[in-house]
Amino acid sequence: MKAVIQCGGKGMRLRPHTSILPKPLMPIGARPVLELLLKWLRRNGIKEAFITTGYLGHLIRSVCGDGSQWNMRITYTQEMEPLGTIGPLSLLREHLDAPFLVLNGDVLTDLNLNQFVNCHRRHHGPLTIATATRPTKMDFGVIEETDGRVREFREKPELSHLVSMGIYCMDPAVLDRIPSGVPFGFDDLMLEMLEEGAPVNVFKHNGMWLDIGRVEDFHKAQDVAWDEQSPAFAPTIAA
Repeated sequence: MKAVIQCGGKGMRLRPHTSILPKPLMPIGARPVLELLLKWLRRNGIKEAFITTGYLGHLIRSVCGDGSQWNMRITYTQEMEPLGTIGPLSLLREHLDAPFLVLNGDVLTDLNLNQFVNCHRRHHGPLTIATATRPTKMDFGVIEETDGRVREFREKPELSHLVSMGIYCMDPAVLDRIPSGVPFGFDDLMLEMLEEGAPVNVFKHNGMWLDIGRVEDFHKAQDVAWDEQSPAFAPTIAA
């Protein structure tokens, strides 16, 4: 299976650090997050990866090269203008002729890729989203009302939501929905598919997931020791 790693964003949430480095090259310990991600894919049998680049893409090319140091083959695309969160796939239509993985370039997780891919194949849908449950602390008192009368009041509750991990398994048919040369987000793709009634499946992951683009997760990742020999990231809290 081939993997597409999305690395074209500007990493605004990590400014000013990403004024110098693209987000996928932000260091986790001594290694860029993108290197950890590529090694994880390779340990899971992925030998061919496509990296979509835009902002500071030349630095990503310099660090990762052709992938031979990890016994992989890496091909790059370059966005002349930002194409959104899923639009860059339009540059790879001729290369993706079988089910493939799409990952954000700032993800660290112990997701079982075999289980994820098998779930996609089992449901026979064009798109499967890896999901995790994330709590959100509200900054306000939440009011439930009926006909103008308060039924329930909760002071700054913590709410849980099923969220996308930024990891997808897609069939090539999805590429037909992505326009060429214009920005197109994953939200645009989802709205279009749901409006048409096209099936979109989820795989619920209960393990570790860090979005390095978030300051909180970036700092948390520094406190984890990564086992680079394991098919999973197999994190253990560093001493």
